[in-house]
Amino acid sequence: MRRLPVYLAALATLTLAFAGTASATPRSHWDATHPRRAEVNHRLSNQDRRIHQEVREGDMSHREAARLHRDDRQIRGEERAMASQDNGHITRAEDHALNQQENHVSRQIGQ
Repeated sequence: MRRLPVYLAALATLTLAFAGTASATPRSHWDATHPRRAEVNHRLSNQDRRIHQEVREGDMSHREAARLHRDDRQIRGEERAMASQDNGHITRAEDHALNQQENHVSRQIGQ
């Protein structure tokens, strides 16, 4: 009979421990496949492919390609920094800003 309060106390402690862990999980989740992030990252990889193609075809110098790759790395870094502020998500405004930067690099690839 004296063991019952000890078991109940242990059960209550475990219940609270699991409840605290379950509620912390969504906040610490890093969503690398969020649709806006996926769109930005897909565009960056497409631009990377286009830069390599332009160099192969002789339409772009290695120096120009290196500069464009550096611009893309900077955009990717911004995307990661923005996502780290909101559990792996980027806002519409952040998505819009990143897309404008990607558009600028994309136009430079096509010139």
